[in-house]
Amino acid sequence: MSEAVIHPVEVAVRSWLEMVVIGLNLCPFASKPFRDGRVRVLVSEAKTGIELLTDLQLELARLADTPVTTLETTLIAIPQMLADFADYNDFLDDVDALLDEYEWSGEYQVASFHPDYQFAGTLPTEAGNYTNRSPVPILHLLREDSVEAAVDSHPDPDGIPDANVAKLEAMSLAQRRALFSFLSR
Repeated sequence: MSEAVIHPVEVAVRSWLEMVVIGLNLCPFASKPFRDGRVRVLVSEAKTGIELLTDLQLELARLADTPVTTLETTLIAIPQMLADFADYNDFLDDVDALLDEYEWSGEYQVASFHPDYQFAGTLPTEAGNYTNRSPVPILHLLREDSVEAAVDSHPDPDGIPDANVAKLEAMSLAQRRALFSFLSR
């Protein structure tokens, strides 16, 4: 009997989750579902927008059909397209349209991560952009009920983004480069 081979992109995404997202506690809600094995990473082979929207639709349907106790969230890793952040950002409009079309808005939300993530009004090198940087473009599918429960249980959910930026700003450039070395192309 042979063991299943894990796609190298999935390995990179799971390492990023462990080292960056959970390791730095950028998302205080990520550790438990990850530790419990309720985080799915799908490496999309999509090369067109239609193929990626199909993957998104299938993964949202999977979430709808799977109890949260089995599957909390899905990250769709996109290694073969949307490498340009502007193209990725534009594609998020199609993601929102799909959520609306299937009446999933309010039930699910999609968080965005990209190797070149840049918040509006910032310079590309600003530390805060690293809070949403990932090894490949990612669409993170979240259950609204889970997000609401997590936010309600946190003492200061509004302070999370500022705390994350402060953590990254406190790191030296060498430390950030080491932690985010997977971003080098």
